[in-house]
Amino acid sequence: MSQNAEVIEVLNDLILINNDRIAGYEKAYDETKEIENDLRALFRSFADDSRSFLTDLKAQVTQLGGEPATGTMLSGKLYRAWMDVRAVFTTDNRLAVLDNAMAGEDAARKAYDEAARSEILPADVRQLVLAQHTKIGAAHDMIKREQERQQDVAKYPLTT
Repeated sequence: MSQNAEVIEVLNDLILINNDRIAGYEKAYDETKEIENDLRALFRSFADDSRSFLTDLKAQVTQLGGEPATGTMLSGKLYRAWMDVRAVFTTDNRLAVLDNAMAGEDAARKAYDEAARSEILPADVRQLVLAQHTKIGAAHDMIKREQERQQDVAKYPLTT
């Protein structure tokens, strides 16, 4: 396999995980109630970040002579199906949506960790991947903080 083909493969994996991320955050947006504007804004922002990431990743793949990947990973489809099932059975939808978002962020972070460790990436592509990796890490941390905050709220419910 030529080096360009290997780089294209790494980038296409990131394209797929970002497609999953967009679909997952659109699903999470739909799962939250209209009153939960904070989460809806967060989910929309993360989906928009991934759309921006896709533009840059697809441009790199094309520049390297490849065809950008389309669709999502099977694991992402299974993840979104699990969100459907879990939402039906949970009493704390906000926490359930955050738990699912965390699972998605864990998958995205893992994909970016692997790509960042790849030694075949040219310097300009590595810089792009590292910049996106940083934003993925920040999103992961934001979801984690919100998840922990929500768990604390559940421990100390409001009184009337």
